Amino acid sequence: MIETLLLATDGSEGGAAAEGFAVSLAKSLGARLRGITVIETARVQSLRAATLGVAPPPLDAIEGFLKARADAVCQRFSERARAAGLDVECESVAGAADDRIVERGEHADLVVIGRDGESQAFRTGLIGPTADAVLRKTTRPCVVVPPGAELAGPLLLAFDGSPGSILAARVAVEIATRIGTAVHVFVDSKDKGRAAARFEEVRKILGALATSGRETSSTLGRPDVKIVDAARSVRAGLIVMGAFARNRIHEYFLGSNASAVVRTSPVAVLLAR
Repeated sequence: MIETLLLATDGSEGGAAAEGFAVSLAKSLGARLRGITVIETARVQSLRAATLGVAPPPLDAIEGFLKARADAVCQRFSERARAAGLDVECESVAGAADDRIVERGEHADLVVIGRDGESQAFRTGLIGPTADAVLRKTTRPCVVVPPGAELAGPLLLAFDGSPGSILAARVAVEIATRIGTAVHVFVDSKDKGRAAARFEEVRKILGALATSGRETSSTLGRPDVKIVDAARSVRAGLIVMGAFARNRIHEYFLGSNASAVVRTSPVAVLLAR
């Protein structure tokens, strides 16, 4: 049961989107909300050693700035959550951002993080390095929020019959029941017979939801593209899917439908574990 959410933010535009989504989700679920922002100590440590005879700059001011900025991020988030009537706690901690988020996430039922961080304008990848590392390391379900995403509309469940998608279906049932929205189901299958079997399986998990959704399947094209298209077509506010399909080690190195959906979706994506 989702009782506590952890919001990870760096104060960037992407972080602000995650903050708003976490506030809306926590309020809709009646869940506790916790926040974390991380002071990246590696930035300062890299300047401490003189190189090529060049002395490092005074670091006290840099450290003070990073600490003050982190505290300001926490204050902004806390004020936003309290304005929504939520009980919230937020802390700024030092260290490697992904490791600190994963550590704190062990005490939460769901982690919410922005897809894009403060380095968005300078990177070449399609997902922020902190979000990517957190998704690889954590054992908790995560919601990855792209810029501009809001919790508005039904859920889209991407179901393929794998253990991960079964977990995702159960999470979708809990969220949909508690916030009073529909669950649309998308099944990607190579043939109609298999798709029918998967729909039958997922119906048993979804049971008698108060609000029923649409069932859609497809046998052509890339699954990640079709999932995002399906979410757009039903105007979903959240895609729910398994973090890994069948072989976590294989997908860690080669990528997965889940990571591809996270990279390209304009809708927030919950990766169930």
